[in-house]
Formats: sequence, structure tokens, C-alpha cells
Amino acid sequence: MRQAGRYLPEYRELRAEKGGFLELVYDSEAAAEVTLQPIRRFGFDGAILFSDILIVPHALGQDLWFEAGEGPRLAPPLVDGVWQKLGSAHHHFDPVYRTVQLSRARLDEDVTMLGFIGSPWTVATYMVAGQGSKDQGVARALAYRDPAAFQSLVDAIEAASLEYLIGQIDAGVEAVQLFDSWAGSLSPDQFERWVIAPNARLAAVIHDARPGIPVIGFPKGAGAKLPAYARETGVDAIGVDETVDPIWIASELPDNMAVQGNLDPMLLLAGGEALDTQVRKICEAFASRPHIFNLGHGINKETPIAHVEQLLGVLRS
Repeated sequence: MRQAGRYLPEYRELRAEKGGFLELVYDSEAAAEVTLQPIRRFGFDGAILFSDILIVPHALGQDLWFEAGEGPRLAPPLVDGVWQKLGSAHHHFDPVYRTVQLSRARLDEDVTMLGFIGSPWTVATYMVAGQGSKDQGVARALAYRDPAAFQSLVDAIEAASLEYLIGQIDAGVEAVQLFDSWAGSLSPDQFERWVIAPNARLAAVIHDARPGIPVIGFPKGAGAKLPAYARETGVDAIGVDETVDPIWIASELPDNMAVQGNLDPMLLLAGGEALDTQVRKICEAFASRPHIFNLGHGINKETPIAHVEQLLGVLRS
């Protein structure tokens, strides 16, 4: 997850040259270079598109910028759920499609190209609050207070996300990932409505519109709700975060469903014998089903490159 980033000196150098994160994302040549950097350094089996989950709200007409050291900001905040007054700006998708095209053309044929979106619930939490938050309280309150308004916003995100995913696929990605980074903040009934339902619709349309393209779902923090997500969304593979017991989830998922995960990024940061032990434990837990070895969330910016090399040494031994 998040293969490229601040732990790589070549990334830091290019970002400094471009002057900011969003400038880097919308510069297709530079974004393709960032996408390829970890492939060149580590020889991973798949390249992950370098972009951001908030490209969709930007395309829906919200202003987007990144505050140094504080993260993304969106304006105006949609605290009432009313998005219809925003002006459409779907041209923001175009440089990302070009990034995919450039990346795919420069990758070896046996290296997979992965695209992604932020799932509707997670994207909505940013759009409503205008920024990230610890408990997604503003969005959760709106979903309870005015579910019709919140549903309208989710529907708009879903429609734009579908267009964006199809565009990524047509540009060259061979699988897509649905990131619900804030799925864990919802109660069970809200999880069904705002996580399972929209992701199921997205997966169904992708499977119908672009047969053969795998869809990976990642509901971070879902915990005990993971098996229901796996059964009801129709995704081809499920990403699991580092808090999930790999032995337990391997026994709960549908037969032959691929799983992605789930090494703790903090363990990769720490390194040592504990890292080797956990890598082997994860591989053993998922040995009876298709498994994409991955982190349970994004790589920490302080992670030593030597620890990534250590992990790969264990996996490839």
C-alpha cells in the first residue's frame, strides 16, 4: 500500500522540485515517474497508481489543497450534504488517466498496474467536514440527521467514482482497489448502508462493464464485519488491515477469495526478527487461498529502505 512516498529519497527530491503534492499528482510525467520508482528499486509484482482519493471531490467541484503538516482541505465543507451547487470539474481526471497510460507503457508486461478510488463513505467524510477527522463525527451526524441528503452526496460520489474507475481501466490498469479508510467508524446498520451497499454497486457495474477486471475492497477497521463485506459486496479480493488476525479471517472468508494484507506498517518500521516472524506467519495463514502480500495500511514515511529489503528477502527466500 502506498508504495511510493516520503520514505523514498527519489520521491522527496521530485516532490520538492514540483513544489507540492497536488502539483505532483496532476503532472502526469512526474506522477508516472513516482509510480515507477518503487518498482525500479524493489522489483514489486504490481505498480500502484500515484494519485489521491480526493481527486473525486475535486472533480465534483470542491476546492482541494494540502496544508503542510496538516493534510488535505476541501472547500466549501458540505456540512448540510448539499453538493448540487458545486460546479463539475471532471477534467481533473484527465491527467490521472495520462499517468496510467505512461506508467503502463513503461512497465514490464509481467508487472500489474493497479488503480484505485476512495470508496463513497470515506470520500464523503472529507467532503462534509472539509478535512480529515479522528471520528468522522460531522459526516456520521449528517448521515443520521438527514439520510436523504447524505444519500444524495454518496450517490454523486459513486457516479463520479464509477466514471473515474472505468477511465483508469481503459487507460491501462488491470485491477482496481476501493479504499474505505474510515469504514471502521460506523455502527453495523450504518456500515451496511454506507459501506457495503455503495461498494457492492461499484463492484457490480465494474464487473458488468469491464469483465475480467478484479475489484479489491479494503474496508479498514471493519473487524468482525469483514466477512459480511466479503460476501455482500461481490469484490474479488479483500484487503485486511493490521488489526485483523490473519488466521481468523482466513477461516471466515468465502472459499478461494483472494486476500490482501496485512503486515503492520509499524512492524516494518521497527524491523528485526519480529518482522521476519510475522511475515512468515501471515504467509502461512493465507497459504490455502490466493494471497497478495501487503501492508495493513500505508507505509510510514520514516520506514528504513533496508527494512523493505529485509521483508522482500523473507518473501522471496
